[in-house]
Amino acid sequence: MTTDMLPNEMTHVDLQSPGSAENMVLARGRLPEVGPGDILIRVEAFGVNRPDVLQRKGDYPPPPGASPILGLEVAGEVVALGDGITGFSAGDRVCALANGGGYAEYCAAPATQALIFPKGYDAVKAAALPETFFTVWANVFDMAGLKRGETILVHGGSSGIGTTAIQLARAFGAEVFATAGSAAKCTACETLGAKRAINYREEDFKEIVLDETGGRGVDVILDMVGGRYFGRNLATLAKDGRLSIIGFLGGARVEDANIAPILTKRLHVMGSALRPRSAAEKQAIRDRLAEKVWPLLEAGEVAPVIHAVMPLEEIADAHRLMEEGEHIGKIVMRIA
Repeated sequence: MTTDMLPNEMTHVDLQSPGSAENMVLARGRLPEVGPGDILIRVEAFGVNRPDVLQRKGDYPPPPGASPILGLEVAGEVVALGDGITGFSAGDRVCALANGGGYAEYCAAPATQALIFPKGYDAVKAAALPETFFTVWANVFDMAGLKRGETILVHGGSSGIGTTAIQLARAFGAEVFATAGSAAKCTACETLGAKRAINYREEDFKEIVLDETGGRGVDVILDMVGGRYFGRNLATLAKDGRLSIIGFLGGARVEDANIAPILTKRLHVMGSALRPRSAAEKQAIRDRLAEKVWPLLEAGEVAPVIHAVMPLEEIADAHRLMEEGEHIGKIVMRIA
């Protein structure tokens, strides 16, 4: 590793104490250590994700050994290599799933979680990829096994995760339904490829999906709501259906749910978080994205939906925007 030409310090977002968005301030500090297997990235842009908000509030602590600085996805230029790196060189433009430390001018990330920018992409578009595309591939395709000709219901269809899931499911030959919280969001979901978007504030997704599928239900549900939707999700799944839970925006507790469909329809209920997965698991997801998804991005068949691009100085505003929930797609921060 060579760092001779690098500065001694960098600007990063410092979370002074868990709590509100105002607790994040810009600070100066040392560059991260670059361990074996890591690459050091000069960050040009990074994505803001709901796990960042949870960590800011003190509800999602970083795993052992990870940077305490917020941030799980970055895009920029490789400026240094740790020991044992193959496949990357200084000067490469990469996006990476970081274990932490993304809200900074420099971020160290495992090389096995990095990918070269898709052809034609700049740092802003590339920064919108890792967290959502890793999550969707792992939960929809690897775990839930969505296949061509099947049907999927995507909850939170206008979110970064949702817009990614709709596009990838359609690209791989599935029929898509989605839920969202406004007419504008539903229109966005249908524009991205959903056959029918359901305004959950005005309609019952179970009734709509069962009607649309002739009473059969869907093969897969990607759910970030959790407890509040659990019973209706089971009732909405087809025989041998798979429920993949990735969040608990509607609470983690389930009350008064009829779980009989798990037996009568041979349902599979599963869930996972991305950050606690092992390095080997994340590398396997990275490799499948490079093989299966990067060609779709380069062909323009799939693309990240970006709601806002904001300067680093407005990170508190970006978190507030995330928490308000009115955005469609990703929130990306640009570092000048």
